Amino acid sequence: MSAAKSPEPDLQYLQKVLLEMLAIPSPTGFTDTIVRYVAERLEELGIPFELTRRGTIRATLKGKQTSPDRAVSAHLDTIGASVRALQDNGRLALAPIGCWSSRFAEGSRVSVFTDTGVIRGSVLPLMASGHAFNTAVDEMPISWDHVELRLDAYSNSRAECEKLGVNIGDIVAFDPLPEFTESGHISARHLDDKAGVAALLAALKAIVDSGAQPLIDCHPLFTITEETGTGASGVLPWDVSEFVGIDIAPVAPGQHSSEQAVSVAMQDSGGRYDYHLSRHLLQLGAEHQLPLRRDLFRYYFSDAHSALAAGHDVRTALLAFGCDATHGYERTHIDSLSALSRLLGAYILSPPVFASDAEPAQGSLERFSHQLEHDAQMESDTRVPAVDSLIGQRTEGV
Repeated sequence: MSAAKSPEPDLQYLQKVLLEMLAIPSPTGFTDTIVRYVAERLEELGIPFELTRRGTIRATLKGKQTSPDRAVSAHLDTIGASVRALQDNGRLALAPIGCWSSRFAEGSRVSVFTDTGVIRGSVLPLMASGHAFNTAVDEMPISWDHVELRLDAYSNSRAECEKLGVNIGDIVAFDPLPEFTESGHISARHLDDKAGVAALLAALKAIVDSGAQPLIDCHPLFTITEETGTGASGVLPWDVSEFVGIDIAPVAPGQHSSEQAVSVAMQDSGGRYDYHLSRHLLQLGAEHQLPLRRDLFRYYFSDAHSALAAGHDVRTALLAFGCDATHGYERTHIDSLSALSRLLGAYILSPPVFASDAEPAQGSLERFSHQLEHDAQMESDTRVPAVDSLIGQRTEGV
C-alpha cells in the first residue's frame, strides 16, 4: 500500500523565509536575532515552543499519542570569524568560527559587531594587490594567518583601531550575497543550514494548513551551536526515540548527492546512522516519488551525532539538501529544498519506526528489532561452519 500523500509545501513561503533569514547575521555565538525570527514564525503557525537558556528552540507538534516522541532538527548558526588580534597596521587578524578554509573568506565583505556598533570591512590576503606584489600574490600560503580584515574606517594603527571600539573576540559576520535565479538555483553563503530551516518551516506550515495531525508527538528543534559541534547535545525531550537531523549534502566529485535531490546520509565522520530509521526515510521517499540519493560524508558531523555523543539513547538519521561548494559560496536548487520539505512532512505524519521504542525492552528479545531474520543472517555466510560441526571437532580432539 502506498503512503498517504503528504501536504505540498508552499515554495514561495520557503523562499521568503530563507531570504529573510539570510539577511540576519548568525555566526555561532551571535544567534539571538535569528532565534527571535524563527520563534515568530512558529507563533504565526500556532506551534508552541520553549527556549533553552541560550536560545535553542524546542517546539511541539502534538500527535494523536504522546509517546514515543520524535524530533527533527535544523541549525540556525553559521560559520563566521572572531577578531583574534588588533594589528599595528590597524587591520584585524581573524580566527574562524566553525571549520572552514580562509580560501573562502578572501574577498568577502563583512560586518564587525563591536560593543558600541557595527563596522563594515573586507577580508583580504596579506598581499592584496597584484600591482604591488606581482606574482608573489599567487605564492602566498592559504591559512587564517595569511588574511586580514581591512576596516572601512580611519584605522591605520592599533591605537586608531582601539579608538573605534574594536576588541579581541568581536564577532565577524560574512555577507550572504543571495541570488535566486529563474532556473531555480539559489546561491548564497550560509545556506548551511538556513535552507534546511526554511524547508522545515515550510513542512510545518503545510501540515498545519492541511489540518493533518501526526500520529505521535514531533518536536521541531532549532539549534544554535551545530557549527562548533554541540548543537543538539542538551535539548532532546527525555522520551524522544527517533531523531532526524537536517543539514547540507556536499555535491562534489566522490559524492553521490545532487543539487536537485534530497540525500539520506548513511554515515559521516561520527559513524553510522540508524539502520531502521534511515530505511524508513528511504521508503517514504520512494513511496512519494521524491528525487532521493544515498551518500556518505567523510568530513562531516551533524546535530544527530552530537545528541548521541551527549548520551541520548535515540535512533538517528540525517536528511540533507544537495549543495555545491559547501561552506563557500554555496548553491542549491529549489527542487532539492522542495523534496526535503515534502519528505519531512511525510516523515512527521508517518507512524513511528518502532512503537515499542516508547519503553526499553527489559530482559526480553521479543520486542527487539531485526535487521535480517536471525536464521537468514546466520546462513548468509557459507564460510561460517555450523555450530554442531565445531562442537563435534572439539569433542574428537579431547
